Amino acid sequence: MTSISHITLLALLLAAGCTGKEPRLPALSAADSATIIDENLAHRDAMDLFFQTDPSSPFMRDTSVDYNGIRWFPINPLYRGTSMLHRYANPETVIVMGTKGEARRELRYAYFEFPVPDVEGRPVLIRLNAYKFTPYDAGRYHRYRNALSVAFTDETTGKETYDVGRYLDVGDENPDPTFVYTLDLNKTFNPYCAYSNIFSCAVPRDEDHIPVPLRVGEMRYHESTQTLSHH
Repeated sequence: MTSISHITLLALLLAAGCTGKEPRLPALSAADSATIIDENLAHRDAMDLFFQTDPSSPFMRDTSVDYNGIRWFPINPLYRGTSMLHRYANPETVIVMGTKGEARRELRYAYFEFPVPDVEGRPVLIRLNAYKFTPYDAGRYHRYRNALSVAFTDETTGKETYDVGRYLDVGDENPDPTFVYTLDLNKTFNPYCAYSNIFSCAVPRDEDHIPVPLRVGEMRYHESTQTLSHH
C-alpha cells in the first residue's frame, strides 16, 4: 500500500491549526482514503485473530467470557489526524484511578491536537492528553517509561461506547521534537476491563473528556451497562 502523500500531510498539518486559522478537515484523495480504509480493515482482522488465539488475549486469560467479535463504527478516514507532540512546560505527576479503586501515578506530559468532524461534518479541534506511566516507585523517586498513553471519554461514552472510556496506541515518544505523529481514531479500543471483571484499567480524568461524540473506533462490547468500583 502507498503512504499518504506529502501534499496531503501538509494539508493535515495546516488543518490542525498550525497557522492560527480556523481548523479545516483534510481534502483526502480517493487513493489516500482507500489506503486508510485498507489499513484499518487489516488492523481489525489482526485484532480479531489476537482475541481468538493469543495467550495474552483477555478471552484466553478469562475463559468464562465468550468472544463474540468486536463491534466497530464504520471506518471514516477523516478521523485520522496528524499532530506534533506539544509538551507541557511543567509536566505534572497526577493520580489516575483504576476501575477497582486503586490510585495510579502518571505523568501528564503533553498533548496532541487536530481537527475531526462534528455531528454535522464541520471541523472541530480536539485535544488528547498524552501521559507516561511509571513502572515502579522507589521512595519519592520514580522513573517514567517512554511510551505515550492516550485515553479519553467523549459524548458516546456510556451509550454507544464503553462506560470507562477508550484508549489509543501512540507508541514511544520520538526524540525529534518536530516529529509528526499519526493518530487514527478508527483504531481507538476498549481496555480489557470492558470484556472481563478480572481486569482493572485506568479511568480517563475529567480533563480528558472530548465534548463531541466520536462515533469512530471500537464500540461497547457488552450491551448491559457496567459500573465502576469506587473506594
